[in-house]
Amino acid sequence: MSGITETYPEYGSTNQLDILRATQYDYLDRQNHIYLDYTGAGLAARAQLRAHHARLDGATYGNPHSENPTSRSATDLVEQARNRVLSYLNASPEEYQVIFTLNATGAAKLVGEAYPFAKNSRLVLTSDNHNSLNGLREYARRGGAGTKYVHMRQKDLRTDTEAVIKCLGHPIGWRRLRPSSRRRSGLFVYPAQSNFSGVRHPLSWIKVAQDLGYDVLLDAAAYLPTSSLDLSTVNPTFVIVSWYKVFGFPTGVGCLIARRDALVRLARPYFAGGTVKAATVAVPWHALTSGEAAFEDGTVNYLSIPDVHFGLDWISDIGIELIGTRVRCLTAWFMDSLLDLRHSDGSQMVILYGPRDMEARGGTVAFNFIDAEGKIVDERLVALESSRERISLRTGCFCNPGVGETVFGVSAKTLKHLAHQQEATFDDFLRIAHLPSGGAVRVSFGIASTVEDAEYFISFASKTYKDRVTTTDRLKPRLGC
Repeated sequence: MSGITETYPEYGSTNQLDILRATQYDYLDRQNHIYLDYTGAGLAARAQLRAHHARLDGATYGNPHSENPTSRSATDLVEQARNRVLSYLNASPEEYQVIFTLNATGAAKLVGEAYPFAKNSRLVLTSDNHNSLNGLREYARRGGAGTKYVHMRQKDLRTDTEAVIKCLGHPIGWRRLRPSSRRRSGLFVYPAQSNFSGVRHPLSWIKVAQDLGYDVLLDAAAYLPTSSLDLSTVNPTFVIVSWYKVFGFPTGVGCLIARRDALVRLARPYFAGGTVKAATVAVPWHALTSGEAAFEDGTVNYLSIPDVHFGLDWISDIGIELIGTRVRCLTAWFMDSLLDLRHSDGSQMVILYGPRDMEARGGTVAFNFIDAEGKIVDERLVALESSRERISLRTGCFCNPGVGETVFGVSAKTLKHLAHQQEATFDDFLRIAHLPSGGAVRVSFGIASTVEDAEYFISFASKTYKDRVTTTDRLKPRLGC
């Protein structure tokens, strides 16, 4: 274990995951992959793939929107998967419903398009949010609601609770309304864990916002792969999830887990097959069906949704606490090793973004290399050279512009010039914003990660960038973030 247990002895209690790596995830070693992108996607165990094949080989399934035998079989498995999701999140079926979507983005969009934004309401987001959530401001704008961002500290990329409370202050005109006629304050949106920095934001914000009259949309996509979420303890209005991020398979299945009392307040701007009790053509009339079916447009992915049930059983049998322990130890060891990297003159080779300790953070580490002249090593170069070594990691801004702007100190004054740059390329944006890089390098750990994976990357980093002066010559233009 290369000495990791000397500093982080808990790592030794996770040996079971080494057995799983050698059996269920052995394709990584056979194919010579170093996989360090678990925030991007989880990996599928061989048991998951076998279960999928056995289920399809052992029965016939049809479109759930019927009562014939094959339809009934599919419907039963989809409903069992809904119940398993609620059970896994310790959510009462009396309070919550599960709506299957293509991914977390699709779940967020369902909320945004149907939420009753109005002039006296507000959309409040933390500046640490994925673009799938930032995009909700377009729905707020169309509804006449204002959008406000809660900013973070540059040093550790955390957000003060006091700043959250200040931004959640009641919208203009709220106090002038009689209590009986007050509308909800609006929607508060934030991630339980940052997909950029790994920072875990307090779940206590949920109650803070709700006490101020807000609905809360919690992005749990980056959080759930290594942590449990108990909806009987914290009660967000909406939770969004992409299941492939938790256990790798299936892709194309996400969830919106929503409070029943909130769903009835949403007004869908669209209806489709399966979402209506009836619709007419001679007159423009339709009646939406009740519950989750009103939000599942068309036919759900009934051949893959049952794999969510198996995936949750798989993770539960292993133990999310065990996975969390390994990831916590690996992340801490990895950050220590990164910060120990030095050029021959003693200068640091790495600048780390976000917390340097493991308090309230997950297994995602964002950083940039610094070359021998003190310049940031272009993230495109790192992507190219790490790929040659069969290392899978992520580079760029990770669809989280708020953190990138904070990291590099980009002000609103600088960015206002973009309002007249609709045809600008991403490289044009970098020049306008005076950014030294298109983002960062992101390494993230998960269920099949080992210390050997982390050591391999540290060895690659030292061998490739120590004492080196880098150049951007011959790098391809950036097409986007």
